[in-house]
Amino acid sequence: MKVRYDADSDILYISIKDEDVEDMDELGEDIFVEYNKDGEIIGIEIWQARKYVIPEILKFIKAAKMVG
Repeated sequence: MKVRYDADSDILYISIKDEDVEDMDELGEDIFVEYNKDGEIIGIEIWQARKYVIPEILKFIKAAKMVG
C-alpha cells in the first residue's frame, strides 16, 4: 500500500494495489474508490484532503492523548 498527497491539488491518494483502474465510484462528496477488472478496490482518492482528513487526524490525536 502506498499513500501520496498532492499539495497543489489537495488530493490524498491511497493505492492498495498497483493495477489498472477499470471502474470508479464516487462514494460521497470528493471521495472516490477505484476498482480493478475483478471488482476489487485498488485505490481511494480523497479530494479536499485538508478539509476532510486533517480534522479527523487531529480528533484522533486529541482522543489518544486523553486516553493515554
